[in-house]
Order: sequence, then C-alpha cells, then structure tokens
Amino acid sequence: MGLWVVTGPPASGKSTWVRNQAKPGDIVIDYDLLATALTAPGAVSHDHRKTLRHITSRARAAAITEALKHTDRVDVYVIHSQPSTEAVRRYTEHQTDLHLIVVDPGRDVVMRRIAEQRPPQMRAVAERWYSNAHHTEQPALRSSRRW
Repeated sequence: MGLWVVTGPPASGKSTWVRNQAKPGDIVIDYDLLATALTAPGAVSHDHRKTLRHITSRARAAAITEALKHTDRVDVYVIHSQPSTEAVRRYTEHQTDLHLIVVDPGRDVVMRRIAEQRPPQMRAVAERWYSNAHHTEQPALRSSRRW
C-alpha cells in the first residue's frame, strides 16, 4: 500500500493515468471529480466558479488529511497538479511508500488539448506549470496516451 501523488499540467492525462492504475477499493482524490460531485447535474466540467473552487479545496484538503491515515491499508492516489513546497514536504514526511508521478506529454499536446477540451483560462494554468523550474528540469516519469 502506498501514496501516489500524480502531478502535471492541466489536460496532461493525470486522471486517465490514475483510472488506469487504481484498483477497486483504492482511494482517489481528484479535485475535478470532487467539484463535479459538489455541483448539480449539467454543470460545465473544469469551469468552476470561485465559491465552488473554495468549497472543493476545503473538501480536498480534508480528504487528503484523512486518506493519509489509511495508506497502510489501501493505495491512495492524489492528483495534485502543482503541489506547494509545504504539500511536497507533507507527502514526503508521511510514513508510507511515496510514489511521485509526473504526467507530461509535452507543452504542444497539452495546449492542443486545452484548446479542444478545456476553458480558455486553463491555458494560463498550464503556462504557469511549465514556467515552474522544477517541472522543466526533471523528465516526465510517465506520459499519457495520445488522445
């Protein structure tokens, strides 16, 4: 059992990677799935308003805190696009088998997917991810499938 922290820019395939790895009974903490669960049917996917973002962030933080207590019995997957230094410290200090997975099929693929599948503001989020030095200095550990 262990903790899998899956990072990468928007539209890189993080959720797909987790869906392909997680087994029934594993815990998956995915901000977008939480946001979708907290809205009425028919809400626009990946286009979350401020109030929903705030509530989802709080729910996600609580879920992570609780899930970290159970990694000795179940695999926990946390999709965390761009974890802060504090979040990385927390994951690293956790007494478990930590797996850090970077899903990055490349800037061109990500930007094309965002143009086709996501709200326009996701482009700025991806640009921020790519401008973060520690992402560009380390090679991708896994890449997603080509959509």
